[in-house]
Amino acid sequence: MPEPVAPSMSPDPRPPVPAVGDERTLLLAVLDHDRRTMILKVEGLSLEQATRRLVPSETTLLGMVKHLAVVEGHWFRTALHGAVLPLPYSEEDPDGDFRIEPGETVDGILGLYREAIAASERVIDGVSLDAIAKWNRPKRPSLRWILLHMIEETSRHMGQADILREQTDGAIGT
Repeated sequence: MPEPVAPSMSPDPRPPVPAVGDERTLLLAVLDHDRRTMILKVEGLSLEQATRRLVPSETTLLGMVKHLAVVEGHWFRTALHGAVLPLPYSEEDPDGDFRIEPGETVDGILGLYREAIAASERVIDGVSLDAIAKWNRPKRPSLRWILLHMIEETSRHMGQADILREQTDGAIGT
């Protein structure tokens, strides 16, 4: 296992999460911080490093980022907005959104995630936290619930990414 590498002394590129503010401001700030942290966990890694399996499951750093890009589209564009998006997984292939396909790159998957985030931000711009999802399912959550769920989902994978990144090159977060 690599020796731990102290966090870089360069300035943190993430804006600080405010300690006070209205509910929407705080929810969006925490989600933005988590998203940016996930990107930082993968930036600078080679494809081999970002796709290295370090646990018994198929989980990889880059696979988690790809999964989060799909989840962004699912909850904000499909559930909330009602858009129909193709899914890279199915009942027969439930982990398809985690798999890095031949020809996919670190920059490409990070770009996919950034595009998904930008699309999510466009969808929720000016939408009330009380707005109800448009999809035709029994569970039709509010934007507030979707934001909380996305914070939970992104944070869970961010914690996994902390461990995988440290196992990959010894880099530790702050």
